[in-house]
Amino acid sequence: MYSLLLIIAIIVCVLLVLIVLIQNPKGGGLSSNFSSSSQLMGVQKTGDFLEKGTWILAISLMVLSMAINVAVKGGTEKSDNPQLKEQIDKASKPVAAPSTTPVTLPSAPATQKK
Repeated sequence: MYSLLLIIAIIVCVLLVLIVLIQNPKGGGLSSNFSSSSQLMGVQKTGDFLEKGTWILAISLMVLSMAINVAVKGGTEKSDNPQLKEQIDKASKPVAAPSTTPVTLPSAPATQKK
């Protein structure tokens, strides 16, 4: 399930990048290529199609991201492997602190002033 959602999310990302790169913020882009008299869709319709496609892909990417998050968190399984459980128990035990015996420093010989 996780890998299927991940593949779909990657495809949506690629399509979103392509649609955004087709658009031109100044009103050109793909819309300007249909300015001849034999256009299939109008300039306004092409812009609307690209804008709606961008919104649909962006929203679907957000939904897919949340679905992947749910799939990953819900996909953890408990293992009955005794070796794995032993390693987890060993790693979670606190390590004993080193002994805290006071360290005695050698004292410097006292110098006498005359």
